[in-house]
Amino acid sequence: MNTETTRETDTRPDPLVLGDRTFRSRLLVGTGKYSDHETMNAALAASGCEVVTVAIRRVDLSSEDNLLTHLDRDRYFLLPNTAGCFNAEDAIRVCHLSRELGLGDWVKLEVLGDKQTLLPDPIGTLDACKTLVAEGFKVLVYSSDDPVMALRLQDAGATSVMPAGSPIGSGQGILNRNNLAIILEQLDVPVIIDAGVGTASDVTIAMELGAEGVLLNTGIAGAQDPIAMAHAMRHALDAGWYAARAGRIPRRRYAQASSPTEGVLGE
Repeated sequence: MNTETTRETDTRPDPLVLGDRTFRSRLLVGTGKYSDHETMNAALAASGCEVVTVAIRRVDLSSEDNLLTHLDRDRYFLLPNTAGCFNAEDAIRVCHLSRELGLGDWVKLEVLGDKQTLLPDPIGTLDACKTLVAEGFKVLVYSSDDPVMALRLQDAGATSVMPAGSPIGSGQGILNRNNLAIILEQLDVPVIIDAGVGTASDVTIAMELGAEGVLLNTGIAGAQDPIAMAHAMRHALDAGWYAARAGRIPRRRYAQASSPTEGVLGE
């Protein structure tokens, strides 16, 4: 096969491998905060995502017209999450409910420390991860940007560690690049940056750091035009993935001419 032809036609990053599953898209998108289900579905389609997170605690299971009925199960892989849980016991209970609903053994684990910061409780998160892994769940774990905790979660059997770029819903982007770079360097399991994304450039930065993917919700759902922002996030992720592998030029203190200065006529 002609290499140049391959380069020109291959316009998508390599697939994302999580456990025994493979996904073409490296963008994972949530389902909360949309104005209506139609906007949500249009934004999900525009993002190109395949993995969609669902907060089980916020699904009205008593209604036949709940969030789950508006998601195309043939198109999207649903990843139940434990959003809103503030202790390990509640998070584990939600995962059991998800399994009973027929949503499988894959979960995004969140055990939050307090309602103001929504930062993860490290002890509760680690305890819940160990229990769920022992029970056969594939656990993608929301964590802080602490490299030591990231290693502990990997050792506990996490399928993916998902450190926050910044606090949930804050839109502050990637605040601690150094810690995230250390996590990416140390871990063998896929690292997906989760939380705090405000705009497309935040996604690109996360991918340029070397992340395997990005999970976001508010950055799209809270935008003035969620569908346009979903398009932007999709292309920003692709740009960051390619840039991380292209080998950027070194930063220099002074200017360097882009055209050669030697041999110029008149010299």
